[in-house]
Amino acid sequence: MKKLLIVLAFAGVSMASMAQDDPTLKYSVATNSFWSNWFIQVGYNYNVFYSNEEHNSAIDNDKSPFKSFRNSHGAAIAVGKWFTPGLGLRTKLQGIWGKTVNPALGKNQSSKSKFWTLNEHVLFNLSNMFCGYNPNRVWSFIPFIGGGITRNMSYDVYAMQLSAGLLNQFRLSNRVALNLEVGYNRQESDADGVWQHHTERGWQNKDNYLYGEVGLTFNLGRKASWDKVPDVEGIKADFLSRIDALNAQLNDANAENARLKNLLANQKAAETPKAVKEFVAVPVTVYFYLNKTNNGPSYAADLVDVKNLVNVAKEKNTGLLVTGYADSATGKADHNQWLSEKRAEQVANEIVKMGVSRDKIETAAKGGVAILSPINLDRRATVELKK
Repeated sequence: MKKLLIVLAFAGVSMASMAQDDPTLKYSVATNSFWSNWFIQVGYNYNVFYSNEEHNSAIDNDKSPFKSFRNSHGAAIAVGKWFTPGLGLRTKLQGIWGKTVNPALGKNQSSKSKFWTLNEHVLFNLSNMFCGYNPNRVWSFIPFIGGGITRNMSYDVYAMQLSAGLLNQFRLSNRVALNLEVGYNRQESDADGVWQHHTERGWQNKDNYLYGEVGLTFNLGRKASWDKVPDVEGIKADFLSRIDALNAQLNDANAENARLKNLLANQKAAETPKAVKEFVAVPVTVYFYLNKTNNGPSYAADLVDVKNLVNVAKEKNTGLLVTGYADSATGKADHNQWLSEKRAEQVANEIVKMGVSRDKIETAAKGGVAILSPINLDRRATVELKK
């Protein structure tokens, strides 16, 4: 039993470390308050008793757990808390009716007894540890280990014990789950009220109590689930994307400013209005956040520029071409194609709101591209006058 405890403890620590190091954040969740993720369990069990005295007797009792002299029925209640999606503690009380299997009574004979056991269990939700936290997972596989005390009320005896088992939990709703549990309690040799000198070790050295249980778990507290850790890198990338977009707009404006000054310096004064019109009518860009089709780092300001171009289109009575893009560095090709189409449609719909007939707006989608640097500048849609 000590070896089992050590192995499971190391397994829990190593899996927790793996979860913290996973760069995909698959295993990472935000810490909840103390009053969250509590639960209460109630259950009915079928229990079986194997006495250590059987191994020191010439009487060979039947070993089947389904013999009436071995089994009885009981009830259980537990209260516990999950500290992470993979690690929890519970205090479990079970018992009521039991059997004292005593060879002195004869072959396959026992006497009834009343008892209770109180255990503290460490729960390992291996489903969450290995597969990542999923609030909608139907089946959770949860081994547990622990220890506690047995009280045999019929014989006025207290005994220490160790316990282990498997809890299979099936989600019914966010607050309720069905439990199917099997467990083993390894009790001191006098837990059944009978003590006999013995030389055997292991299973034969102790009173053994096995059970199968069906019950319900009720999740309590302020929260019964966990939130994913915020994607700090994603948030940072959004801010950098916004800064890059603003810098790109500033660079574009500076370049156009320089071009206009050069144009004015080399053209006649009468041609100046035409140059101004040409400057106003250059393509306008609307930038988008990663995987978004309706928002971006400078979305509102970009639409103001679109509005200026729309006014030129109305004045010239010409149509508009809206072209959508996605960056090829993220997402699959078919998703990027869909994304670029949706971005073009979104901007086209905004132009319709500005008073342009939809039949004067042409849309195109280029899918995932790698044209601009940094790559996030390719998450865009451009608007230009149709030639």
